[in-house]
Amino acid sequence: MNTSIWEFVLSLLNIIFLDLILAGDNAIVIGLAARNLPVSTQKKAIVLGTAGAVVLRIFATVLVVWLLKIPWLLLAGGTLLILIAYKLLTDENNSTNIKAGQSLWSAVGTIILADAAMGLDNVIAIAGVAKHNISLVVIGLLISVPIVVWGSTLFIKLINKYPWIIYIGSAVLGFTASSMITDEQQLSPFFDQHPLLRALFIFVIIIGILIGGHWRRQSNHQKSKKLPQP
Repeated sequence: MNTSIWEFVLSLLNIIFLDLILAGDNAIVIGLAARNLPVSTQKKAIVLGTAGAVVLRIFATVLVVWLLKIPWLLLAGGTLLILIAYKLLTDENNSTNIKAGQSLWSAVGTIILADAAMGLDNVIAIAGVAKHNISLVVIGLLISVPIVVWGSTLFIKLINKYPWIIYIGSAVLGFTASSMITDEQQLSPFFDQHPLLRALFIFVIIIGILIGGHWRRQSNHQKSKKLPQP
């Protein structure tokens, strides 16, 4: 297997992993949106809603991949992805505010709209990893989204049992974000001439995200312990 195929496979695995890490809320949304439907209709709502979400996600990611070719947008996208990596470590689940659909199509619409609203982090992350390779975007999403739909409950339990998985996800996002910044066409000549500075920059970004996110995570836990119990 030549180098280019290895790079494609590794990038594809990276996309699938990031989508699983980032899409826990989306899976919960699917369950909440379809919970009031008859059992016989729930599966249909999940399948149709997920199909619509996949199409919308592919379109949005392809659009972002194209936009990231514009000067300075790689820098902007990388900076945004750093914030998303930090947010992954510090944010609490807020998907419980999603209202259940009362009919098949209202549930499908809820799933699609909620996925669009909550999927910005996935879109930016996948666009950064794909590096303008549209086929990676499509294949990665087609593989990962069904896993999210049918295996997300297990994956969420896995994350709750092994919280360090979240740290791996944030580190991968930090690497992707810092690589996007160093690949920015306005900055890449400098980093190409100074590879050690490039490596140091990537290292500092990853460590900064992990330390900052861990500190904020612990601080939030301490505050929650001090709150009076109902």
